[in-house]
Formats: sequence, C-alpha cells, structure tokens
Amino acid sequence: MPEVSVLIPCRNSEPWLSKAIASALECRCVAEVIVADDGSEDRSAAIAEGFGTPVRCLRLPARGGNAARNAAAGAARMEWLQFLDADDYLVGDKISRQFAEAGDPSTIDIIYSPVFIEKWNAGAVAGRRVSQIDTTTDKYAQWISWQLPQTGGALWRRQSLERIGGWNESMPCCQEHELYLRALQAGLQWRFCPSPGAVYRLWSETTVCRKDPVQVVRVRTALIDRMLSWLREQGLLKITHQDAAGQAFFEMARTWAQSDRREAARYLRERKAGCGIRLTGPAAPARYRIAYHLFGFRAAEFLARRLR
Repeated sequence: MPEVSVLIPCRNSEPWLSKAIASALECRCVAEVIVADDGSEDRSAAIAEGFGTPVRCLRLPARGGNAARNAAAGAARMEWLQFLDADDYLVGDKISRQFAEAGDPSTIDIIYSPVFIEKWNAGAVAGRRVSQIDTTTDKYAQWISWQLPQTGGALWRRQSLERIGGWNESMPCCQEHELYLRALQAGLQWRFCPSPGAVYRLWSETTVCRKDPVQVVRVRTALIDRMLSWLREQGLLKITHQDAAGQAFFEMARTWAQSDRREAARYLRERKAGCGIRLTGPAAPARYRIAYHLFGFRAAEFLARRLR
C-alpha cells in the first residue's frame, strides 16, 4: 500500500491535539505526521514536538487554517495526503481500509468515505452518527447536497492537489467544499469507499463552520451558483442537480431565519426567482409544508419556533 503523510493544521488546540496525533500514528501506511502550528498561543507546538520522530512540527505565523494546510502539504514527502483537523481524530485503521476498499490506487486522485460526526456537550460525547453519502446520485449532486465528507474523510494524491492549486487561503468557511468544487471541475478521479474512519467533533459553536451561520449561507450559496453555472456550461446540468440545489437553498433559508426571518424571507424569494427551491428533506416535515403553503415562509417559521 502507498505511504501517507498525515497533515494537521493547528491553532490553540492543546486539549485535542495529542489525540489527533496519536490516532494518526496508530494507522498503518502512515510514514509521517506534520503538525502545522498556525501561531498558537498555547502549548500546541510543544505537544507536537514532544512526540518526536516521525512527527514534525512547523511553527508558522498566524495566517489561517488553509495556509497551514498548504504549508504542511508543501513539506510532505509521501505520495498520499491525509488532512486531519487538530480537534478531530482517526479510528481503527482508517487509511489502510480506504486503500483496501479502493483497489488499485494508480488511477485515483481522491479516495473519499463517510465520517463519524461526534457531538460533544459539557466536555463529554453526547452522541455519534455516520454522515450520509447518497451513492445513487453523481458526485455533483453529492457536492451540492454537502454530502462530500468533512476534511478527514478524504485521501488526496499530492500531485493532484498541487495541480488544482491547493487550499484556497482566502476562504473564510466552506473550505473543503470549495476545494472539492475545483477538484470536480478539474476532472480528478474519485473513488468512494463505504467504511467511515475519521471522526469529526462538534464541540463548539465558535469553530470556523459554526460561528457565523449567515456567512456560511452566503458562501455556500455562491459556491452552489458556481457549480450550477459550470454544469450548465459543460452540458452536464440535470434535474437531480437542480433539485439538490433547491433543497439546499430552502434549508439555508431556514437556518438564516433562526436569526432574522425578514432577511431569510428575502433570500428565499431571490432563490425562488432564480433556479427555484424544493421543500424536501428533513427541514420540510409535513406540518411545516402545510403551514408554508397556507401562510407563507415567515409565518411558518414563527409557528415552527413556537412549537419547538
């Protein structure tokens, strides 16, 4: 099996980092672990350096997670890369299992799998579930539905990542999804493997993807618009892609409504006038759909809030 570099961007991750590093070292195929410390003010860098060989620590100025990921990728020596956020970890033999399920990796650029989503509350695990990837749809629909996995669920061929320019250091959120978008547009070869092996911890409301839900809505919407426009230009746009986008826009309107129903309603009108919305999925239970059709979006949101 190929050898792998595990790359861990880190900023003030003292409570979590040891677990992330140790979990990587337990995996077969791992030849090195590189911790890219993004200007931490705690003991993160010292913890990484305390592991000794084969862990390397890059002490970097604070420039953000994607800059740290690019620095780690630039220092990597192995053909394959496993990115792992410092507050996440790997379980079992995640990496070798992916290679085993993928078969011959010589023609593959990205190997991807579901991840465990682990919810924390008051410093303890409150639940765990496996992310869903609907393999009856194509990768474009999977991407639009935000099913392609969180960072730890993928293995990247280093040269393929370099070919698409690495991580976009200007992205404030939705970072792996923007990277996946460029990988899809570049025609990289993907291979799905069904076994989850990376754990994505949800432990704080202040992480990049959770601290500003409205920003996430805006960035994700712009990315989906880019994908739909590209699919249309390539002659690849299908009704399944439009349906997935319409459901995503509706779900994001509901997310926005938690902080501002007026702005969320404006967003929904704009999306409805564009490529449309779809009242489907978990965000549109039957009682909600009835209220929406009878009274409109803002009233449906008011009623949903009162009934929570």
